[in-house]
Amino acid sequence: MGARRGAAFWRGFLAVAPLWLGVVPFGIVYAVIARDAGLSVLETQAMSLFVFAGSAQFSAAGLFATGATALEVVLTTFLLNVRHVLYGLSLGRRMLLPGWRRPAAAYFLTDEVFGIVAARPAPTFGFLVGAELSLFLVWNLATLAGAVLGATIPDPGELGLDLVFPLAFLALLVPLVRTRAELVVAVASGALAYLVAQVSSGGVPIVVTGVAGSLLGAVLTRGRPVEEPRLENAIREVA
Repeated sequence: MGARRGAAFWRGFLAVAPLWLGVVPFGIVYAVIARDAGLSVLETQAMSLFVFAGSAQFSAAGLFATGATALEVVLTTFLLNVRHVLYGLSLGRRMLLPGWRRPAAAYFLTDEVFGIVAARPAPTFGFLVGAELSLFLVWNLATLAGAVLGATIPDPGELGLDLVFPLAFLALLVPLVRTRAELVVAVASGALAYLVAQVSSGGVPIVVTGVAGSLLGAVLTRGRPVEEPRLENAIREVA
């Protein structure tokens, strides 16, 4: 059983590897922004270790630079990460996470990891943790590099690396669209996200689109059986 869990872990770890190309430069840029805002190397690294949320860290660094209060920083980062509640609810319907597994999975969960795991037909806890720690390790190494090297790194946008995440998520989405209802939800959610992004920023478009898309999906699939969490997966992980 240990060998099976180890194999699942490494599959998850390597599944995120294509996204490292986008994670590394943005981790470095975050560190540069944080250092410019007056944070020390230790404080900059601590944000990546204990907050571990790219958009929230960028926003917090910007707020520190403007002299915002601690309450303003906490409230802003909280609103940016509300979308993770939707991620957790979705994974909770597909996986059984008893005991310590649930808070551990929640702590390391990110947008990228959710996209990778959601694309799996039967994800296990080992695969989830592997994907999460893969991103956690690379993000923190990139943060450390940015904090030490400073502003000698080029802008990722100039290199075209800002397209990595959208293209990666699009590649993950396409195999998941198997029915007419799923296609309608995907198209409608994409259009809504674009419109909301024109008048808002941060995690607001994701939260609004997530709630609206979930409601639309519920309406279109009303009366159909709900997929239960994979009991056999949980048994294999616990054994």
